[in-house]
Amino acid sequence: VHADFNEYCESVKERLHNEGFYADVDLSKEKFNKKVRSAQVDQYNFQLIVGKNELENGTVNIRTRDNQVEGEKKIDDLVAMLKELNDQYK
Repeated sequence: VHADFNEYCESVKERLHNEGFYADVDLSKEKFNKKVRSAQVDQYNFQLIVGKNELENGTVNIRTRDNQVEGEKKIDDLVAMLKELNDQYK
């Protein structure tokens, strides 16, 4: 993740926290593939990838723990999806 997107990443994290979800932002200088691998090893359920397109569109690109790319989603749609998954889990 390029430093130009740090503010957007933090805003997405804050939105998720405000909705009751746990989220981290990896602002390290590691390469993209290393960040993805670290998140898999740490067993995050979802990785939210942000770049220029996502910033411009107000979206995130979703990747699962199994490295399946779910594609871009608006933040509101992401929150709705997470709430649904949470409700199903309960």
